[in-house]
Amino acid sequence: MRYLRPWLAILVIHLLLLTACAASSAPGSAKPEPLVIRIFAQQDASQNLKTNGFSKLLEDRFNVRFDWLTVPYEGAKEKRQISLAGNRYADAYILTSYIDQFSQADVLRYGQQGLLYPLNDLIERDAPHIRDAFAQNAELRTLSTAPDGNIYGLVDYSECFHCSYPYKMWINAKWLDGLHLAMPSTTEAFRDVLRAFKTRDPNGNGKADEVSLSGSTEDFGVRIVPFLMNGFIYDDDRTYLRLTDGKAGLVADRPEWKEGLAYIKSLYDEGLIDPGAFTQNADAFKQIGENADAQILGAGAAMHPDIFVGTGADNRRGGDYRPVPPLKGPHADNSVYQGSGGISPGAKFVITNEASEAARIALIRMVDYMFTPEGQANAEVGLEGVDWRKPAPGEHALGPDAAPAFARIPAREGAPPSNQGWGGMGHFYMPKTYRDSWVQSMDIYSPDGYERRLYKATQLYEGHEPDDPYPFWSVWIDAAQADEADNLQTIIKGYIDQSALQFITGAKDLAKDWDEYVAGLKRIGADRYVATMQRAYDDRLARSTP
Repeated sequence: MRYLRPWLAILVIHLLLLTACAASSAPGSAKPEPLVIRIFAQQDASQNLKTNGFSKLLEDRFNVRFDWLTVPYEGAKEKRQISLAGNRYADAYILTSYIDQFSQADVLRYGQQGLLYPLNDLIERDAPHIRDAFAQNAELRTLSTAPDGNIYGLVDYSECFHCSYPYKMWINAKWLDGLHLAMPSTTEAFRDVLRAFKTRDPNGNGKADEVSLSGSTEDFGVRIVPFLMNGFIYDDDRTYLRLTDGKAGLVADRPEWKEGLAYIKSLYDEGLIDPGAFTQNADAFKQIGENADAQILGAGAAMHPDIFVGTGADNRRGGDYRPVPPLKGPHADNSVYQGSGGISPGAKFVITNEASEAARIALIRMVDYMFTPEGQANAEVGLEGVDWRKPAPGEHALGPDAAPAFARIPAREGAPPSNQGWGGMGHFYMPKTYRDSWVQSMDIYSPDGYERRLYKATQLYEGHEPDDPYPFWSVWIDAAQADEADNLQTIIKGYIDQSALQFITGAKDLAKDWDEYVAGLKRIGADRYVATMQRAYDDRLARSTP
């Protein structure tokens, strides 16, 4: 026969790989030439993927050699898109999801164009740990499986408890104690505390230099509006949707939203909100928290306090800030809930149609190794004995019911980055059982107890999410509507955010301009957006029903 049938070709490749492995382990035998695999990845200034310890571990373990096509973090999305437009793109893309990854629209478009190779058969045949994870974790399978039934890529799956409730508020407990104030639990009590911070000189320097409340404009829970708005109506700061009896509806045109804006505006008008919170980046935010002359920050919005104040071994103020519970307002005491925390819908790992069959098998086996706890530790943190170790007797795991399995080895002061792990690029499968198994100090204000501090803080927010938040992290938009839905969401979010800022700062008047704002939502396609997201939610329910 001139051509082998596809199944026979695959069998031959498997036999060749097995033979090569057997030959390489035979005494005195020469190791076969490594398989060259071309990988597109992002690389920051502290990394060198070519000499990286985990890269070398994979190359030795799976007898491959990586031909890296790396791009810097800056402009990563554009460079990824450009790379796919060429005639010769990579065999695989392994990305850092919080820098850039394939969106769901990308996955569907490139998958149905044939550019991405479906992983279903590879997982079933060559990836027992991925297969088991899918069997045990229905959400993971839903996140990874496109509406047409194909798995075109794998998500960054991290059940990060503290990331699941990103919009926290941290308040200066030293100032509370000094002014004999209780931790605020309502929106009005929070106003009273901010007033005291502004007018009663809590830092004791005789100057009116205190910043009652600040934040920033990036992700990681630093925007102040969601935390404050959630005493009025649920604000997820993303879709601006809520579910009522299974029906999606916009929240930003509701009377409760208007009432929440009026409350936030009243704080702004009193000078209780730093105007920079609406314009500054994280560096500027941290300059307030770390102000050299005196401690000036009363409260900061952030997923975790290290965003705005140092929490390392030599910190002066990091232990002063305590989490504020979700504030009870006139209508609610919500906290923002975002599924399993570190998950961003889309794909951080894909195999393209450029990859040979042997490369596909090697790639899925490598990722399957990263679905084991040890493989994930090596990928994420670095190598055993360099960046992590086995626990010592008496050490405690993060999770209250977990057995300790891994402990970080602190870097020596002044030492350069170890370049042993892949960091965020190595995030593949970190379920709660894995994250909870890492050793953490029982001292939550020590650097090696920081994760425990965040865990305990998040318990204040757990259970305050709405009964039925819109699950944006686990819905797929139909391929024919994906691009339009992405565009609509971007336009509508921008309009809502810009209008909120204008109402808060007084550029728009809530009494005079509200009706026109609501009409504007309809003009830019809010009804069509809600209908599209409703269909996506209905499809999710249909696909999850046996």
